[in-house]
Amino acid sequence: MRIRIVDAFTDRPFAGNPAGVLLLDSFPADEWLQNVALEVNHAETAFAHRLPEDGEADWALRWFTPAAEVAMCGHATLATAHVLHTTGAHEGPVRFATRSGVLIATPREDGSITLDFPTAPLTRVEVPAGVAEALGAAPRAAFDTGPNVGDLLVELADEKTVHGLTPDHKALAAFSERGIIATAPAEDPARGYDFVSRCFFPNVGIDEDPVTGSAHTALAPFWSERLGRPDLTGLQASPRSGRVRTEVRGERTLLSGRAVTVIDGDLLTRP
Repeated sequence: MRIRIVDAFTDRPFAGNPAGVLLLDSFPADEWLQNVALEVNHAETAFAHRLPEDGEADWALRWFTPAAEVAMCGHATLATAHVLHTTGAHEGPVRFATRSGVLIATPREDGSITLDFPTAPLTRVEVPAGVAEALGAAPRAAFDTGPNVGDLLVELADEKTVHGLTPDHKALAAFSERGIIATAPAEDPARGYDFVSRCFFPNVGIDEDPVTGSAHTALAPFWSERLGRPDLTGLQASPRSGRVRTEVRGERTLLSGRAVTVIDGDLLTRP
């Protein structure tokens, strides 16, 4: 079967966030899916199969890290939509049936794809004891991001602090279901982005995720409220880096970006 590696939230190879994508006839055993994700060894591998016509969704979609299945993944959804559109497997908006409900990916004339995801509910919490030491910086505030995202979002003093983080990944595992989103306002919005972030997910086997779509369902409402605008652009300041355009529409958040296929090959081991 065909397997592709797609760099998401970027317009050039070897940047953004790589994801494995496999289009299947049906979902085989979870053990096989997890083994493939471990073999691919990127932050996520997406598995999708076509659904019967006239249903609420066009394709079923699941996401696995090398260590676990996750409830939501933005960059691997973008990567899957990119594969469907570039191979002719699907035209126009595609509706994915997922553990987070029906998610829609819409291709745009400029070559980007817009994802329609649920907005993460943010609940302010006390900054947990020990998180500053584990992260390597003292948060100004902390927020729970709800069940779909499963992270602790922490606001830091400035962009420079976010760039300079060198966290203790093992210690970070104690503070949330998936990991930590660290964020701060952009030092100079004239550079084309409004806020920065970095994401550390030790509980699902990812020390630092390059560009995280699901995290932006929490980052978008967080910064839209503070900056007074529904449309923003986030820079995820990982070594690979990538940008996510966001638009908050109440209970839904739109995430837009591009993707590039960098590997297209054959998976020789079948279920």
